[in-house]
Amino acid sequence: MGGKSGGGSGSGTTTVRFAPYVESHHQQYLNWTAADVAAVKSASPFASFVDWDVEDAFFGVGYMISSFPSLYDMYGKFMAGLDVDALFDQIFLDSTSGPLITNLVSEQAVELSDDIEQVADPRFVTGMRDINSVVSSTFVVGRAMMETARTKALSKFDAELRYRMIPVAADRWKTHLMWNEAVPKLYMEMIKLYVSARMDVEGHVSEFAAKDSLWPFQVLQYYGTALGALTGAKTTTTETQGASKTAKAIGGAMSGAAAGFMVGGPWGDAIGGVVGLAGGMLS
Repeated sequence: MGGKSGGGSGSGTTTVRFAPYVESHHQQYLNWTAADVAAVKSASPFASFVDWDVEDAFFGVGYMISSFPSLYDMYGKFMAGLDVDALFDQIFLDSTSGPLITNLVSEQAVELSDDIEQVADPRFVTGMRDINSVVSSTFVVGRAMMETARTKALSKFDAELRYRMIPVAADRWKTHLMWNEAVPKLYMEMIKLYVSARMDVEGHVSEFAAKDSLWPFQVLQYYGTALGALTGAKTTTTETQGASKTAKAIGGAMSGAAAGFMVGGPWGDAIGGVVGLAGGMLS
């Protein structure tokens, strides 16, 4: 276990060695690491990841965003083509002359008629009979006056009811305008939420796909770390004499670069080379 590096024109060979028990344990450690790497290299935990379907969550099975109106269509429907005057006339007519108003007026008419037939008219007939005026013109005029009073009361009720519905119509008109303004905005927010969710999901799916593809290399990094585990425990012995200082410096630089690359890649290569060159020049 160890490496060799030479320097000078055949002037000598330098062998990097470690304590025998260290080399023995390192070899055993490498064997264990190699076995573990071989066992898990093809067993990526990201391989079973199932893609999520954002369209199903937002629009239902079989639909996509193009299956629904565009944002511009929604804006045109609720805002661009809106006639506020025509909308007010429609809401005002519905509020003041709709089925609700008609039913209320009809119910009031029935109530007034019942009041006349069951209360006012019997009292009137009884009073006229007591004074022997049932067949007189006064009797006819009295009944006509009661009917006139019923008609006036019904007209007054109808007018007051419709007048009170004017503020209601104005509030409904304002609410309708606010709704028409809010719908395109809410539609836009839904589209933004969908786009954001889809980007997040696609990023997540891409991340898991990349992790699955790079899983063997990620596992092999642990074996690379195991190979460089002895970089801090080596000793150097010179087997032959006569190596020049320049050769030593070059040899130290090469050894340091190799060790640095094993630990930290190209940057470790450069730093190890500088340290090895300095050590060789000083020895």
